[in-house]
Amino acid sequence: MQINWMEEVDKRKEGLFSDLQKLLQIKSVLDEENATEAAPLGKGVKEALQYLLDLGEKDGFIPKNVDHLAGHLEFGEGDDLLGILCHVDVVPEGDGWSVDPFGGEIKDGKIYARGAIDDKGPTMAAYYAMKIVKELGVPLNKRVRMIIGTDEESDWRCVEHYFKKEEMPTMGFAPDADFPIIYAEKGIADYDLVQQRKTDSTDETSSITVQSFQSGRRYNMVPDYAIAKLVMEEDHTRWIQKFQSFTEQEGVEGNYYVENGALVLEIKGVSAHGMEPKNGKNAGLFLAAFLNRLPLDHTAKNFFAFTTDYFYKESRGNYLGVNFRDDITGDLTINVGKLEYNEKAGGRLGLNMRYPVTFDLETAKEKLEEIVSEKDFVIENFSNSKPHHVSKDDVLVQTLKKVYEEQTGEEGELLSIGGGTYARSLEAGVAFGALFPGREDIAHQKDEYMYVEDLLKATAIYAQAIYELAK
Repeated sequence: MQINWMEEVDKRKEGLFSDLQKLLQIKSVLDEENATEAAPLGKGVKEALQYLLDLGEKDGFIPKNVDHLAGHLEFGEGDDLLGILCHVDVVPEGDGWSVDPFGGEIKDGKIYARGAIDDKGPTMAAYYAMKIVKELGVPLNKRVRMIIGTDEESDWRCVEHYFKKEEMPTMGFAPDADFPIIYAEKGIADYDLVQQRKTDSTDETSSITVQSFQSGRRYNMVPDYAIAKLVMEEDHTRWIQKFQSFTEQEGVEGNYYVENGALVLEIKGVSAHGMEPKNGKNAGLFLAAFLNRLPLDHTAKNFFAFTTDYFYKESRGNYLGVNFRDDITGDLTINVGKLEYNEKAGGRLGLNMRYPVTFDLETAKEKLEEIVSEKDFVIENFSNSKPHHVSKDDVLVQTLKKVYEEQTGEEGELLSIGGGTYARSLEAGVAFGALFPGREDIAHQKDEYMYVEDLLKATAIYAQAIYELAK
């Protein structure tokens, strides 16, 4: 059967824009402070979920609300299930918008709103793709189900709860990332390295005391600011000069001042996503490297020496003995996202490790524990999101590649990433759009938008993909 999918999208584009604008106008930001049993993630999140379920029921899909944390819309028949995993929650709008962040305004070929590209625009594209396939009445031998999440921007409680109660799709895709196809994602482990103070240490005399040191608040971000408060008996001018020389040499911005008798040192670095620490300048590691040069007491010296020796300008785990790479997802990376020290409690580091799909995490963790224990550190708060990988030869990947190439005339390149997408919630799933190659990724930024042209093109791609995978 020959179907002009773009022509079918054009027939329905006015409805697509109208329904998307209504969804974008719902402020579906997590609001746990005002949560209720019927709205566990807040009123706006519940409203967005219910809007899509009601829309689907009106259009003839079978809706289900799973405890107000997730839901689905289904059509078709068969034992196998094709899943399309989307989400309707959005991050807070922030400041500096030139348009109403919850207006859904269309101008200059773009539709503007928080969630336009992440993920309400792609969600509505996938919804209309399902609608087209359903209305055409083409024969299918699988059920097709849109699974609607509500907590993707926070803790993924939606899909965790959903799959405790509902069936796992045979295969599926998440329109919540980039085109062409993301077939492999690294594992993501967050953990703290916590310093153990030695009570029997005799080397506690020093001319400089680090009262406090702090940098970073999130495991998965390169911290762009660090601050330390020092108490020293003398030589203020000498150490200030050394600090200035250090920051100039390293190409970072430094600042200092005196507050309540303490010398305060600040460094400004460059923030970046933790999936590739080399894209930023870790302010905390720069300041730690400078503090390591000072005459400090035993505990402080141990902390700053360890931090500098193992992590300063080193993001591949080489000195920790966990360096690894494979041909599927590349290098293991370690981002030091949180650093803190105070003279009473000692220090701790918060690490974000992204590891290749063939990496043996358990063996590496044992080795890591052994190495850090020798430096008087222990691992705490270890959490892990396993890597996700679908073979390049899998029918899901090859079908989506074929569809993308036919609809765009461009190569359907297979991508692997260090980030984590919603696709990893599926046992056999990939991320598939809706950000096209060459387009700026403005998700989570002010004036978030999606090109109208891209919205329509993505809808056609998804419609053909659903048909090809479910026929």
